Amino acid sequence: MSSTELIGGRSVDLTKATVLVVDDQPVNIQVIYALLCEDYTVLAATSGEEALSVAREARPDLILMDIVMPGLSGMETCQKLKSQDDTSEIPVIFITASYSSEEENECWMSGGIDFISKPINPMTLKNRVKAHLMLKYQKDTLLEMVYLDGLTGVFNRRYLDEHLIKHIHLSKRSKRETCVLLIDIDFFKQFNDRYGHVQGDDALKQVALLVKSKGLKRITDFVVRYGGEEFVVVLPETNISGAKQVAERIRAAIQTLNLEHLDSPFGELTVSIGITGCLSYDVDDSAVLEAADQKLYQAKVSGRNKVCF
Repeated sequence: MSSTELIGGRSVDLTKATVLVVDDQPVNIQVIYALLCEDYTVLAATSGEEALSVAREARPDLILMDIVMPGLSGMETCQKLKSQDDTSEIPVIFITASYSSEEENECWMSGGIDFISKPINPMTLKNRVKAHLMLKYQKDTLLEMVYLDGLTGVFNRRYLDEHLIKHIHLSKRSKRETCVLLIDIDFFKQFNDRYGHVQGDDALKQVALLVKSKGLKRITDFVVRYGGEEFVVVLPETNISGAKQVAERIRAAIQTLNLEHLDSPFGELTVSIGITGCLSYDVDDSAVLEAADQKLYQAKVSGRNKVCF
């Protein structure tokens, strides 16, 4: 079965999709692996607890979940996945040998999106997996249109507004620091005035690309275009010391672009960065961003092209 489909006249390749198979019987995992491995990346977990860990680390595109397992059942595992912000959007298909309506209702209520009956029909499995991966692709594409900045390709302010508060809540509950970097391109108005907005836009795209490549090392990290020439980087489960290392790496990388800026005392494009941690503040994203902005202001008034925390 081909894992390529046409959507709106465009060919969509699903071979990069990842499917997590959860079953306490390795032989069942092997059967599903043999059916899907030629088309997708297939991961495995033999318990609900392991599935939660793999899902958080790998962020699969789809989960095939056995219902009856020792320890956490499939339904309990699904409920936990749906209760966590970083895994709540992963679709779960239950694999079941039961045909009782009561159990099916429980599966729907726990967050499942479909069923596959045992013994598994290979054609049914392949088509159900492909159909739900296509639905996820379409959903992800729509979300990108809503959440991505059109110029730089990084997330936009709307994404920050909806997701920063989630990380603040998680940080409070886990007692593990989440840090926020507020990045501002130094003397960017003067850069636009001298070199024009076309070069200004190109500079913004180069800065965004470097922030992503040098600042985002984990799947949970993200960068947002916050304003005209400002970017926000959110680093979950990162203390101030770690955030400072990331910020210095970003600052140095942007300076090494060697983009001429004759209206800057440095003679080239640079950035100033303010850092704050979420644990120090109440559960309020505006307070966290204001604190980062105060640190950014310190970086500016003390000479720019530096990091303050």
